[in-house]
Amino acid sequence: MFIDEAKIRVKAGGGGNGCVAFRREKYVPRGGPSGGDGGKGGDIYMESSERHNTLVHFRFNPEYKAQRGRHGEGANKTGREGEDIILKVPVGTILYDDETGEKIHDFSQPDERIVVARGGRGGRGNARFATSTHQAPREHEDGRPGEERVYRLELKLLADVGLVGYPNVGKSTLISRISAARPKIADYPFTTLEPNLGVVVVGQPPDEKSFVVADIPGLIEGAHAGSGLGTQFLRHIERTRLLVHLVDVSDASGRPDPVKDVEVIKAELASFGAKLDEKPMIMAASKIDAANKEKLAKLKRYCKKQGYELFPISAITGKGIEELKYAMAEKVEELRMSHQLSAVSSQQDS
Repeated sequence: MFIDEAKIRVKAGGGGNGCVAFRREKYVPRGGPSGGDGGKGGDIYMESSERHNTLVHFRFNPEYKAQRGRHGEGANKTGREGEDIILKVPVGTILYDDETGEKIHDFSQPDERIVVARGGRGGRGNARFATSTHQAPREHEDGRPGEERVYRLELKLLADVGLVGYPNVGKSTLISRISAARPKIADYPFTTLEPNLGVVVVGQPPDEKSFVVADIPGLIEGAHAGSGLGTQFLRHIERTRLLVHLVDVSDASGRPDPVKDVEVIKAELASFGAKLDEKPMIMAASKIDAANKEKLAKLKRYCKKQGYELFPISAITGKGIEELKYAMAEKVEELRMSHQLSAVSSQQDS
């Protein structure tokens, strides 16, 4: 089950109360105040983990409460601190405050950890209030309550390449040919109901290169406004470096104009925002084993005019698959290097 949104309530532990006590021992007259402080309440942390890939564990357990601190005791004994809780989230999770909508943190790297709710401070015992003029205080403090927050979690997959296109153009078949991913494949629209990730390896050691491909469920006209699977999955390509647009050039789709198909998907990417339409794109003419020659020729003319690389492929026969894999690997490597250089340049400027 792929769950990419969840809402959770977290409550950190309250601090323990301070104690009112006086030292009473044989042969120790006027022992004085000896009430200890209360212990601090447990914090709640959130940490990114590569071992998790969905938010399903939050969907079925949406409330988390840390342990409160123990109360202080006599003989100046401080109460034990409450145990912390660590919530694991997949890399690629964005944390929002549910009330204000403010983005709290973007977990873009593994093992990032932040405090999402701080435990309350323990109250002071009466020993803390003793002075030269107030030697038998009975004052004490109650522990402070822990923070309580409601958060919204949103998962955006971290992949180098996103496969986009109309439903049933062959995205699932392609990812099954170039990686070890085994998505559901069938001859009807919207077969893919959740994104699939696959690791693609190109070349041989020590020069082999690898990158992650995401098979995004099919888009249709109006997807940015919620039609079809809508914005439910469009956000998963926000983090990709490269888009590979599959266009069906056979007659099986029932859509006569491949150029119109391309323009519709590009318009949906632009309408969604997040600069999806500005991402580098490679075109792939799919199902060329049953291609309509007029459709293929029209798509070739369009790609040449627009400056897109076009790779005719057949995921069934394997034709053109290797060429497309190497082109993707080369482009991803180029984009990675460009990103690293820009990151170094921005650090030097700052």
